Amino acid sequence: MKKLSRMQYISNRVLLLGGTLLAVFLAQAFVFLFLFFQGQTGLGPFFLYLALFLGDLFVFWFWIVHPYLRSEMLARRFLDGYILDGKQNLQMALLTPSSNEQWEAVERVLHSPQMMELNKRQAQYLALQNQINPHFLYNTLESIRGEALIAGLGSVADMTEALAKFFRYTITKVENLVSVEEELDNCETYFRIQKYRFGDRLKLHVEYEAEEFEEIMSCRIPKLTLQPILENSIIHGTEPKVGTGNLKIRFERTDSRLIILICDDGVGMDEEALARLNRRLGRDGKSLEYHKEPEKGGIALVNVNNRIHLIFGEEYGMHVYSMAGVGTDVEITLPTSVDEEKIRQKGIL
Repeated sequence: MKKLSRMQYISNRVLLLGGTLLAVFLAQAFVFLFLFFQGQTGLGPFFLYLALFLGDLFVFWFWIVHPYLRSEMLARRFLDGYILDGKQNLQMALLTPSSNEQWEAVERVLHSPQMMELNKRQAQYLALQNQINPHFLYNTLESIRGEALIAGLGSVADMTEALAKFFRYTITKVENLVSVEEELDNCETYFRIQKYRFGDRLKLHVEYEAEEFEEIMSCRIPKLTLQPILENSIIHGTEPKVGTGNLKIRFERTDSRLIILICDDGVGMDEEALARLNRRLGRDGKSLEYHKEPEKGGIALVNVNNRIHLIFGEEYGMHVYSMAGVGTDVEITLPTSVDEEKIRQKGIL
């Protein structure tokens, strides 16, 4: 049998205590009513007992159950990786002086110089390790490209070059924020690779207002925001479709927001699948559709959406519109100006 956690154990005891109090009240109430109908007592003691019970129930809920539930909720969020802030709210959730001391001990460990140094050393080690693997990969791809050129296989050489460029951007560019121009260039490299597979069956269109080109291309967005969604549109929208598939990336800019639309004229999805996908993105979809396996196709979208929320906040993110047999539009909303230093202070960059 699976061993209960301490939280589950305490939760069961709280529920058991509440159930016991309710059972005692019902039994006592039955006795009072029985005596009343027998004419042996009045209703005064019953109402007095009822008032005392309701008072005890009020104290039990607001002084025991409610603080415990809040403490359990914050503990679960902490275990899920959320950073808890707001010292006053946190102290309200701590049940005893002992739990307060435990939390202060955890805070001291998390913010100790030893922990900071350990994290720094681990990051340095991973950075050095990640420098070795791409170096080997690029050398291998360059060797393949050289052999292809010698053999007169120009298409293989071009595909290998595009693949090396794509990996170089994906693996070695460590910044979390890049320019729209860099991200769009990576999308075009990815599309160039896909063209070798689909040929003229696949077409990509990039649209923007000409007078806003410089401002749009210089906006900062999370790395690998566009390419995963473009890949999702090809695999789950365009590939299952018969005939030519058109993909469109459109940029629109307001005073404070950059709106990016990634559209396909693929198979789309039904209303139920669309609503389920938008719920995973944190919003409700009321119309339209996507592919038949939203659990698979939605992973990339959810990943991108979560990173946008983490960096910029919940007011930015992604929403999907779709209709069966017509296609799917993914709308991404981002800020036009970014305070990278402020984001870096949060420990995100």
